[in-house]
This record gives sequence, structure tokens and C-alpha cells, in this order.
Amino acid sequence: MTERFEIVEKALVKMLEDKKYSTLKDILVTMNPADIAAIFAVLEDPKIPLLFRLLPKELAAETFVEMEPDDQELLIRGFSDNELKEVLDELYVDDAADLVEEMPANVVKRILRQADPEMRKSINQILRYPENSAGSLMTTEYVSLRPHMTVEEAILRIRRQGVDKETIYTCYVTKDRKLMGIVTVKDLLLAEDDEMRIEDLMITNLISVTTHTDQEEVARMLSKYDFLALPVVDNENRMVGIVTFDDAMEVMEDEATEDIEMMGGMLPSEKTYLKSSVWELFKNRIPWLMLLMVSATFTGMIITGFEDALAAQAALTAFIPMLMGTGGNSGSQSSVTIIRALSLDELKFADLPRVIWKEIRTAVICGFVLALACFAKIWLVDKLLLGNQEITLMVDAVVCVALFVTVLLAKLVGAVLPLAAKAVKLDPAVMASPFITTIVDALSLLIYFMVAQLLLKM
Repeated sequence: MTERFEIVEKALVKMLEDKKYSTLKDILVTMNPADIAAIFAVLEDPKIPLLFRLLPKELAAETFVEMEPDDQELLIRGFSDNELKEVLDELYVDDAADLVEEMPANVVKRILRQADPEMRKSINQILRYPENSAGSLMTTEYVSLRPHMTVEEAILRIRRQGVDKETIYTCYVTKDRKLMGIVTVKDLLLAEDDEMRIEDLMITNLISVTTHTDQEEVARMLSKYDFLALPVVDNENRMVGIVTFDDAMEVMEDEATEDIEMMGGMLPSEKTYLKSSVWELFKNRIPWLMLLMVSATFTGMIITGFEDALAAQAALTAFIPMLMGTGGNSGSQSSVTIIRALSLDELKFADLPRVIWKEIRTAVICGFVLALACFAKIWLVDKLLLGNQEITLMVDAVVCVALFVTVLLAKLVGAVLPLAAKAVKLDPAVMASPFITTIVDALSLLIYFMVAQLLLKM
């Protein structure tokens, strides 16, 4: 599918270069807005306004929402006031609010100037809520019904109001703005009598969120209950908006991207890779690299502290990389598993004792198998095959015992730190691979040299 789209993408760009505008327009109107937006992402800046003006008004607005912020800003700066107003009139309120958040101040002023008073009021309402909350994610465009309405009246209301609403399948029953229940279009169409009242059809066992609920929690709830939309209420249970599943999917994608970047030792980026400049990539990467470089000096201090012991048993030096690498990998495995469970709301800090007990048992099995394999490898390969006469049974035992203990501690550190971070309201992804590997590296060296001193009497 991806390969086919790339072929179509190249063909459309070639048509644009050859000025085959009529053919190009006929093809674009058959495409999905997200696919058209992907074409804009590969175009040179001067060609973006030209291609955009080939799109019909409604398709242009839908495509505009899917485009990257830099491309949106480029278009807005080139729009006449009438063109900007036409695009804004076709946008849903939550999309318009997202647009305002992404743009610089001078562009925002122009957007708000061209928006109609009702949209301007709705945008300002959404922007008042904390960032990453349900309030900042919601749209105020939903279908509201009254409990005393009949099925016939409700369907008529949906027909009149639904054109401008983001979703009409789920309707919300309110009285004096307070959320009383929900009813679906399916319920209305299948009702036995057109004179039935909405209050007799509506579901009153409601699941809703408040305006200050974290957006990750909102996304989890939509996924858990398979809702198309989730009602958002204030502290007095007054209906203020809805969060739709497509917005929740964007949240999950953004949060997953952020976690992956943090787990890789980078600051989160708001732009795609190709849209990010070298300077932006540098700024996102250098803080963690500096921190990890400084923290790695602790491992150097530990090695320096045991320099005499290493001089007495030079054979131990060769196994330091293997020991540190295995410890870091063991810790990373546990941390990734726990972070995933936390992100899916499968674990809480109260589960810490159960997590520790499970990781101890897992680590004992892993450590024992790795120690056996390591013992055989050192004796057969390093001692007999490579002929390293400095390796003795006791040296082999030191490496294997240290490896076993390192795996045990690494898995505990990898499991406990993300849970501890969650308990103090930090992102568990901060405690992922780079950070845990640095801690485990220092621990593995300490364990190694302590076991060597104990067994080899150094």
C-alpha cells in the first residue's frame, strides 16, 4: 500500500510540474484529505499554494487540518482575507483551536479577526483550559437533545443541526445544560413509535470526563469503552463539549512518540524528522547526551578505585564490557515492559510488591541460564580455544557470580524506577534505557569488583 501511494505521489507531483492542472484536480477530488496532505509534505514551498488552490472548498479545509503546522502557516500568510475566512468557516472548532495554538502571535491575530464571533468565542473557551486536558482537546460542536422531545422531533433537530457538528451518531440529552443521558441515532431510527420520548430511550448510566481530566486518561477511556465520543462536563455536571475518537488517536500517537523519544534519550520534538532542522535536532539531543556523559564518569571513578585489583588480575578487564552490556540490556527489558504496562493502565504503584516478586523470579531464572552459558563460554572459548592462561576456575566463577547478581539487580532497578517515577508524577519514560543503563553500569562494576575481592582475595 505504501509503495503504491509513493508511485501515485510522484505522478501527482510530476503533473503539477508539467502544469496538468485539470487532470490533477480530477484525481485530487477522489483522494482522502490525509493522503493529499502527505503530498503537500514533500512539495517545495512555492508549489504548496498552487496545489492547495486546485482543491474544492470543503476538501481544501479538510486537507488543511491534516497538514503540518509549517505548511499551514505558509498558506495562511499567502491567503487573502476571503480565502482565510472560507477555510475557517469549514473547520470544526477543535481543529481551529489547534491551529491557533500552533501559529505565531501575528498569524493568530489574523485568524481570530477572520473567524466569526461564535467560533472566536468557542476557541477562546477551549484555549482557557490547561494544556493536555480534556477541555483543551474537546470540541463544543455536538448535538444536544431535550428529555421531553419525541423521536420525530429529535430526528428533525439532528437534520437541522447535524451539518455543522463533528459527529451526529451519539446525541447528548441535556436539561438546563446538565447532562442527563445519551441516545444514538440507531436508537432513534429503530424506535417502535415516533411519539416515544427521548427520556424513555436514553441511557442514563453515563461515563464522562471533566474539563481538567488528563488527555491520556481520556484516550484510554475511549479505547477501553469503544466510544466514538466522550462527553466533557464541568464541576457541576454541565455539558461543555465532547472528545471524539480521532482526537484521542492523535493523543495516543503523540504520547507514544514522546515516550519513544524520551526512552531513546532525547527531548520530545513537535515536528517530523524531515521538517526538523539540524539545530532543532541538536537541541533535542544534547541535554541527555551531556547528562549521560557526566553520569558515565562514575563508572570511570569505580574502575580507577579498583585499578590495583585489575593490575593483579588483568584477565578480569576483558569481561567488563560483557558484564555492563548484559546488565544494561536486562534493565532495559524490565523498564520497557513496566513502562508499557503503566501506559496501558495495567499497573499502579500499589502493585510494586507483586512486580518486585515477579521480577526477582524472572531474574533468577535469566541470571542462572546466562551464568551457565557464560561459564561454558569462558572456559571453552577464552581458556581452551584462545589459550588465555590467566583464566582460572575462580576467575570464571567471579565473572559468572557477578553476572548473576548484576542481572538480578538490573531487572529490579528497571522495574522499580518507572513505578517510582509514576508515583511522584514524572513521566515513566524518563526512567528508560539511557538512564537505567547508566545506573546499572555503575552497579555492575561495583558488584564485579566486590565479588572479585571476595573470591580472589585481592
